[in-house]
Amino acid sequence: MIGYCGINCEKCEARIATIKDDDKMREEVSRKWCELFHTDMITPDRINCTGCKGDGVKYFFCNQMCVIKPCVTSKGYESCAECTEMDSCAKLAAEISNNEDAKNNLIITKHKNEIESS
Repeated sequence: MIGYCGINCEKCEARIATIKDDDKMREEVSRKWCELFHTDMITPDRINCTGCKGDGVKYFFCNQMCVIKPCVTSKGYESCAECTEMDSCAKLAAEISNNEDAKNNLIITKHKNEIESS
């Protein structure tokens, strides 16, 4: 469940809280993400997501504000890992600047794709 930007949706706290229907976890994630992203917009009622590629509810940022998904899907890709501009993309850099796991997931996917195509 690697998202368009490389985030592993299975490990995402918003998805876990949604799957478990855990309001306490939603509150904890809300506080944590508000602090991390320096905002007060991430309220517990917005911590709902089943993953960016599947059916179901999406986290408000990923659904309404993310610039990665429309870019990736407009190019017909599954993720940024397929894009030749991945390493120099300002959009991607802004999204994964504080998420080393997402960056690593894209690098691993890119290398797998290169091996499969050779």
